[in-house]
Amino acid sequence: MDIIIDCIRAFITGGFICLIGQILIDYTRLTPARILVAFVVSGVILTAAGIYEPVVEFGGAGATVPLTGFGYSLAKGVEEAVTQHGLLGALSGGLTATSAGIAASVFFGLIMAVIFKPGDKT
Repeated sequence: MDIIIDCIRAFITGGFICLIGQILIDYTRLTPARILVAFVVSGVILTAAGIYEPVVEFGGAGATVPLTGFGYSLAKGVEEAVTQHGLLGALSGGLTATSAGIAASVFFGLIMAVIFKPGDKT
């Protein structure tokens, strides 16, 4: 029964984040790239303010999988590295914390490009 509650919480949290994105697409003149950057930056800012941690505890994967979760991972990585290595950790902590996700994105993007042969739409 706990897994069902966790799935519902993740669905609600992720759905709310997607709802915000859809509202930004429909009612602003922001480009999708700017919205994506805004999500990452807002994840970092909300984590630094201590607001995003309770969202992650409530929503689990619904909060960590979207781009705000990437910002959350960057901020947590920097926070941990600064406590361990000092100021130098501010430069390396974010990349260390997110390196697996970045590598997976590049790898699977390459595989999809080889399989589906992307090109410009005409």
